[in-house]
Amino acid sequence: MYSGNMIQSEANSHRHKSISLLFSAPSFTAELLPRLNEDFEVHSESNIDELDAYINDQSIYTLPDVIILEVDDQLNCFSYITKLKKNVLLKGLVIILLGKDKNPEVRNLAMKHKVNDLYVAPIPAKDLCERIFFLVKFKLIKPQLSDLSAIDFNYKIPFPKRLFDVVASGTALLMLSPLFLVVGAIVALESKGPVIFKSKRVGTGYKIFDFYKFRSMRAGASAELTQLSDLNQYDKSETGATTFVKLKNDPRITKFGGFIRTYSIDELPQLFNVFIGDMSLVGNRPLPLYEAEMLTSNEWTMRFLGPAGLTGLWQVSRRGKADMSERERKKLDNFYAQNHSFWLDLKILLKTLPAAVQKEKV
Repeated sequence: MYSGNMIQSEANSHRHKSISLLFSAPSFTAELLPRLNEDFEVHSESNIDELDAYINDQSIYTLPDVIILEVDDQLNCFSYITKLKKNVLLKGLVIILLGKDKNPEVRNLAMKHKVNDLYVAPIPAKDLCERIFFLVKFKLIKPQLSDLSAIDFNYKIPFPKRLFDVVASGTALLMLSPLFLVVGAIVALESKGPVIFKSKRVGTGYKIFDFYKFRSMRAGASAELTQLSDLNQYDKSETGATTFVKLKNDPRITKFGGFIRTYSIDELPQLFNVFIGDMSLVGNRPLPLYEAEMLTSNEWTMRFLGPAGLTGLWQVSRRGKADMSERERKKLDNFYAQNHSFWLDLKILLKTLPAAVQKEKV
């Protein structure tokens, strides 16, 4: 027969098991991990670099509730805490530090960085467990996907970049208008359906807008996508499921559609998107909704914090190559979001024309 205390103990254990904890405190592993594993879902890493790699691979749904870090001799943990707090998706995580001895400097830094708690050896494991539960219960942590609208993802295109976009796209639209008429007429004559294909895309700051292209596929092509997953050029081996979709030898493409895709003529209507401010001439490509919905891990949300563009670093670096890696594209997008500049944009624009002619049918 169970006593009241035993029942309460089991209830507490079940209560805590819903809390996920990320632990990186090598000096305290033997002392604390067995006790923490009793009450929480614990993942342990041996150092901050490995801990960071683990966090970057998590989605919004699998982020830890609590991070426990050891105060290292060089105090590198505080630099990492600063990095965590700069990430809008990680600001609400509970952070607890473990120190080997009392140190006024560490205490002051912990207060400055607004960590949730600091424990100094010897650490009472039971008290630590109860403190974790208290902090998680009474703090709003782990933002959900539905909360993303409340997070400030605003990105304002710098005035010189925006001015260049308006002038360049407006001029291009005027000069290319005869080509638009010819291409539109051929598309209409070749197959049924609208000349301009309009789809919803996700751009800067998760903004959703109408994205324009000359139609290069037969009518109803979008509905056939799930039946053609085996043709996807992106490598599925990294995570089991792939985010981006690009089909090799896509059977939905019309004869003329293949021609305008080879020379990227189908993309020209996006000059109008640039002109009205949905996107820039250079930036990360806006994604279809089904792709953007899968990009919720912390490492890759960075791509949405820079400008969306007609052409970009991915297009001039990897486009049209059969050995395309999903991770390669994500890294290129992240790099551009964090490092874009006038000179980088200029280099990308100069490389865009030769890259626009695709050698592979993807």
